[in-house]
Amino acid sequence: MKIAFIGLGNMGGGMAANLVKAGHDVHAFDLSEEAIARAKDNGCTTHGSVPDAVQGADAIVSMLPNGKIVESVYVSDVIDGAPTTALLIDCSTIDVATARRVEEAAAAAGYTMVDAPVSGGIAAANGGTLTFMVGGSDEGFKRAEPILAAMGKAVIHAGGAGAGQAAKICNNMILGATMIATCEAFALARKLGLDPQTFYDISSKASGQSWSMTSYCPLPGVGPQSPADNEYQGGFATALMLKDLRLAAEAADVADADVKIGKYARDLYEAFDAAGNGGLDFSAIIKTV
Repeated sequence: MKIAFIGLGNMGGGMAANLVKAGHDVHAFDLSEEAIARAKDNGCTTHGSVPDAVQGADAIVSMLPNGKIVESVYVSDVIDGAPTTALLIDCSTIDVATARRVEEAAAAAGYTMVDAPVSGGIAAANGGTLTFMVGGSDEGFKRAEPILAAMGKAVIHAGGAGAGQAAKICNNMILGATMIATCEAFALARKLGLDPQTFYDISSKASGQSWSMTSYCPLPGVGPQSPADNEYQGGFATALMLKDLRLAAEAADVADADVKIGKYARDLYEAFDAAGNGGLDFSAIIKTV
């Protein structure tokens, strides 16, 4: 299948490479010359513009920084530039309203489109073990599933247009809040005289168990290897966690939902990011407690 891939950053680069490994003919574009060079090394055919990349494509996959860019790329370059038979798949994490607006514009122009944000981080993107949360029609999901399966371990239909984005921001609100609680618990345990490894051995098998504890422990040398063991480099950047928490808080305001803990987590990550820690993995917030 001829697939155009738009956006080759930390996540998109690995995802495009996995599509190549799955046997697809991947035509890639990014504004970064370095990202384009990596994509070429990974077997992609590279292009100097979005219209060139999407020409004649069977599917277009995008992984872009924010909703404004997603809407601009699709409305200005993809819609009417790609064949109407092409399936449009946006894997960016953006606000629900923009996702629905772009999908409505695509449908009006005769395209099938789904929103399919991901969970898993850079390592999962490179390893092809992402989880995709897909919003769109049954037909769109059926067409997108085999493409997404080449890049992930799980592909789940969340519901109609925008449902993938809704699932992603709700999931990451849980993740941000539980990571803070996990960090605070380790700090308290240490001050109460508990050895961190002993506390991990207990809590990881008790009711305090969570993904933040057992798969992504924020303390170096405790639990499975995580960014904490690499001075909080790699993984899921604080700036990206803050982006998702802001999206969740904005969505909550629109939906009139009471998310006090989610907003408190956003506030803590805003302060951590403002202190110059945006490039560190989000688990580095343990430094503040």
